[in-house]
Amino acid sequence: MVSLKGKTMVVIGGSRGVGRRIVEAAHGKGAHTLAVARDAAALRQLARDVPGADIMALDASDEGAPAKVFGLREPDVLVVCAGAFPPAAPLHQQSWQEFSVNWEADVKIAFHFCKAALSLPLRPGTSVILISSGAALAGSPNSGGYAGAKRTQLFMANYSQKESDRLGLGLRFLALAPRVMPDTELGKHAVAGYSRYLGISAADFIQGMASPPTASDVAAGVIDLVTSPDRFKAQVFIVSGKGLEAVPV
Repeated sequence: MVSLKGKTMVVIGGSRGVGRRIVEAAHGKGAHTLAVARDAAALRQLARDVPGADIMALDASDEGAPAKVFGLREPDVLVVCAGAFPPAAPLHQQSWQEFSVNWEADVKIAFHFCKAALSLPLRPGTSVILISSGAALAGSPNSGGYAGAKRTQLFMANYSQKESDRLGLGLRFLALAPRVMPDTELGKHAVAGYSRYLGISAADFIQGMASPPTASDVAAGVIDLVTSPDRFKAQVFIVSGKGLEAVPV
């Protein structure tokens, strides 16, 4: 077991949902935590609820965001889970702007931070974890470019790991692909969209899900990956209510 006590974990998108649960879990394990997000009010609430957690308000999709974040705290663990709500409509009912929203947020943020981790570079031994989605593996026909964007994050983790290995940087790039989480704002958005699309109630849609994870399950998965690296040799993991499951990509 690797202790998080005294380590620094930076969570991009750490003010709410999965990101907030990761901050809380890491803080509880003794890590120094920095939550980064656009919503200053949500960050201030986090700081009140988790005394000792540091916060930083900025737009993580900005090209200069990594330099600002790493200038304040160079992480031992970097978690990237910021992104945009996808649309909830069939392909033919969307505009290109709606379809591409996750490419301009989720993918762009992951791109900037992976690039900076390799270019700076971050210290050898640093872990970079991208929070993707189960949609990256199964598709998501009612959410525009979301599934493709989240699949690209899996590719980016793979490409970044290959570059770290080629350059001898000693970095570890991983990706988690949580299935729909009904307890998060994004999960509720997805459940509402798909139940409406299928013409069933939200309760019936959730009833039909197999072991849906919670935000806390994802946070526990992140903690497991960084504290028990010898147990988890794969690079991509599905997260369900049953825990982590390695998947080939």
